[in-house]
Amino acid sequence: MSSLKKLLKKKGYHRIPLTLTNTNHLEITATINNKKGRFILDTGASNTCIGFDRIDYFNLKSKASKIKAAGAGATDMETLTSSKNTIEIAKWTHKKLKIVLFDLIHVNTALIAHDAEPVDGIIGADVLNKAKAVIDYKNKVLYLKLKKKKKHR
Repeated sequence: MSSLKKLLKKKGYHRIPLTLTNTNHLEITATINNKKGRFILDTGASNTCIGFDRIDYFNLKSKASKIKAAGAGATDMETLTSSKNTIEIAKWTHKKLKIVLFDLIHVNTALIAHDAEPVDGIIGADVLNKAKAVIDYKNKVLYLKLKKKKKHR
């Protein structure tokens, strides 16, 4: 499907390979606040999330939240939020990212039980929408639209 690759490159997209885990999740490396991490790509997650245990590693400033998290068999989980974070996925960058923080132990326990590596968090639909993401499931590739550089006068 090189025509998709060519079309998206022409439209300013950057191609990023994904890893398929033993649990059939698509995994990606992302950098949050200059710290690299492993993340599940989750189109069903409304927000990008990071586990409570990784708050210090990613230098996240957190505050209380009324949001209750749910997913992967767990509901009504307490959360915190962290604003004004920088995310980089390959050449794509976004500043002022709001991240939801919650206990990812249930996610990582399930991954480990299926011989997959634990993750630092989840890249959700918020980032995928911002980046105008295109996922090529067959070739396990994510395309993100690069921002046009502003011309200096």
